[in-house]
Amino acid sequence: MTHLQAKNPIQADIDFDADGKHIGYLRLPHSVHRSAYGWLPIPVASIRNFSHGEGPVVIVSAGTHGDEYEGQIIVSKLIREIEPAMIKGQLILLPMANAPAAEAGLRTSPLDDGNLNRLYPGDPLGTPTQIIAHYIEHTLLARAQLMLDLHSGGSSLLYDGANMMGLEPRDAAEETYVTGLLEAFGLPRAFLYAPNPVNVTAAARRQNAICFLTELGGAGNVDAALVRQGLHGVLRLLRFVELLHGGPVPDAPATPSRLMRIDRGLHYVYAFDDGVYEPLVELGARVEKGQPAALIHFPATPRRAPETVHFLASGEVICKRAMAMVRRGDCIFQMASERAPLGATP
Repeated sequence: MTHLQAKNPIQADIDFDADGKHIGYLRLPHSVHRSAYGWLPIPVASIRNFSHGEGPVVIVSAGTHGDEYEGQIIVSKLIREIEPAMIKGQLILLPMANAPAAEAGLRTSPLDDGNLNRLYPGDPLGTPTQIIAHYIEHTLLARAQLMLDLHSGGSSLLYDGANMMGLEPRDAAEETYVTGLLEAFGLPRAFLYAPNPVNVTAAARRQNAICFLTELGGAGNVDAALVRQGLHGVLRLLRFVELLHGGPVPDAPATPSRLMRIDRGLHYVYAFDDGVYEPLVELGARVEKGQPAALIHFPATPRRAPETVHFLASGEVICKRAMAMVRRGDCIFQMASERAPLGATP
């Protein structure tokens, strides 16, 4: 038996196969000095109604990174406001997917320094974060057709407004489906990228599901306008896939989305020395390949002139570092470039 085939130790104190609204915890066994036979509580809710026939199974999660707050607010609101009579199918809600990180307000878990969105497919015999990743992929995603994982920039990054992210479609049929999902979600921009096998989007694909992320602001803050945009995007999408038939109603129509692409090799700007960075462009700027992006200053050695870092490609600045201090390897900017509409003839 391989590690991935071992039984996951997480036990749910709710029944995912029972109709109705059930709120509880995923119990992750955790033995430490203060609690020899304890367990870590990961909040979860299931809202299920198959009394009128089949419907989709959708997961909406937040708190994958514990310092990203808009999504945690949105998922908590969905738990409070959606009732079984409003849906056809099942809605699984995780407001704090990496609960130890969310409780600490950290991107990664204080227990194992685990970044949940870099640990799929997980390991049921591994660290706490690896076990959570394995459970999400092999227990929850295995029963779902769609997942929405709500992110923001966290403490160190700030995104320009409300954005969606997902994988490049594999074929024409998937392009048509993805087009409809993105249009229904209706945030201003959608970024598509190549699969990364350790991310939740790839985990969903392995389980024959589709997963989209949001990136809603960041810098360790909560933007009320972005909470509303994200919430109403989720509601529009749940109605589009015919899961939600009543209850909360979006207060605005979908915004036509600009479809863009992110190239992992070209669309990131990094610091190459320790210092203090001075941005030379701001969020939303259109930039050209080779254009100066930022100056890295060295206050501890004031005789040393600042170093300039440059953009490696042309495009639009969609995300910037929220902290002025940098170390070698820190991301300063993320970019995206225009992409042809899905289904367009090359």
